[in-house]
Amino acid sequence: MSNPFRARFSEARVRANGPSRLLLECTLENTSSVAWAEQTNEGNVAGPIRFGYQVFNAQTGQLILDGARSSLNGDFRPGARFPVRADIELPAEPGRYRIVVSPIQEQVAWFYERGSEFLEIKVSSQAEQVAVERVQRMTRIRRAAQRLAQLLARSFWYPLRTFNRHRVLMLSMVRRDLQGRYRGSMGGAWWTLAQPLLLMIAYYFVFAVVLRVRFGAEQGTGGFVFYFLCGMLPWLAFSEAVGRSPNIVIEHSNFVKRVIFPLEILPVNLTLPGLATEGFALLVFLAALVSLGPGLHWTAAYFPLVLVPQLLLTAGLCWFLAALGVFLRDTGQVMGLLLTVWFFATPIVYPASALPPAWLWLFQLNPMYTIVAAYRDIFLEHRPPAAAPLATLWAVSIATFWFGYSWFYKVKKSFADLI
Repeated sequence: MSNPFRARFSEARVRANGPSRLLLECTLENTSSVAWAEQTNEGNVAGPIRFGYQVFNAQTGQLILDGARSSLNGDFRPGARFPVRADIELPAEPGRYRIVVSPIQEQVAWFYERGSEFLEIKVSSQAEQVAVERVQRMTRIRRAAQRLAQLLARSFWYPLRTFNRHRVLMLSMVRRDLQGRYRGSMGGAWWTLAQPLLLMIAYYFVFAVVLRVRFGAEQGTGGFVFYFLCGMLPWLAFSEAVGRSPNIVIEHSNFVKRVIFPLEILPVNLTLPGLATEGFALLVFLAALVSLGPGLHWTAAYFPLVLVPQLLLTAGLCWFLAALGVFLRDTGQVMGLLLTVWFFATPIVYPASALPPAWLWLFQLNPMYTIVAAYRDIFLEHRPPAAAPLATLWAVSIATFWFGYSWFYKVKKSFADLI
């Protein structure tokens, strides 16, 4: 027998028909090559075919009610169109429901489970009233594509909603983190600027003075300073946040156990201090660039196009590593080693031309390679960043941001049992 599970709906009308009840009127068409029968199931005839519905919870997707079946009142050959009228009963409890309306071959399968078109009705039931929100024709493929689109939209909307809702708390925690990091020291908050500068001076001494690394044959020690500082700017913000992220949930375990707290802002609170550190270093770099270097060019206007994916990449990795650190307590030690390797795999203290040409493609897979190259293009080379690597960086950063948040949001419910 050929596939009988093909139907098409048209002229669908749905209205409330009393408390917790709906009345559906539509036209159903047999678009298969098999006749539908009320009773028989032999030869090129499929049966018994009924008309039914299922009620799901609109938010959880859980099946709540398998509704009564209706007879089609006759046999229908392929291509036949006939009117259908059905009463739909909803659960007595108020809520939002998703109703799937479809033919069914008894003891075999629902048509919609075999790829046929079906009606999807979304309603809101409150006390004695039922409001029909939407009626649409749907297929399983179209439904899966719609759910994927909704999932992607929520994955980007939920983080932004969280940031907006808790922005005051986030800024307060970032300020407290910056102040508490050096509380009691003589330098105070100045260590936020002094520490990365001292680190860069140490790298400068080793690579520029001792090893005599140069970024071009015509450039001396002064040229190395600008290229080196330009490469360190994004690395400072990135490494500080990613290096601390595996232990951030463990450090704030009291928020997990005792109070209701938006845990997803903790990894973001690492990204913002790293951005503040880069901001201080950027001011020093720009001042030196204007007074001692080649000056500031209009290509610096491309900076937001590089900074935004850098922040998305950092936040996504912080979310992922913060959650992973709860399950694997060695993640912090492993990331300390990996960040050291990552630093030397990125052309910060040496030019990209020093890399083996045969292996250059492998180093270019490193997103920090693209970020450092883009910084040098817009600040030192006075040209726009390369379009193709920048587009790839945006795609990778958005995917990392989405995956990191989704992973953290999904597993955060188990943190209390593990800490």
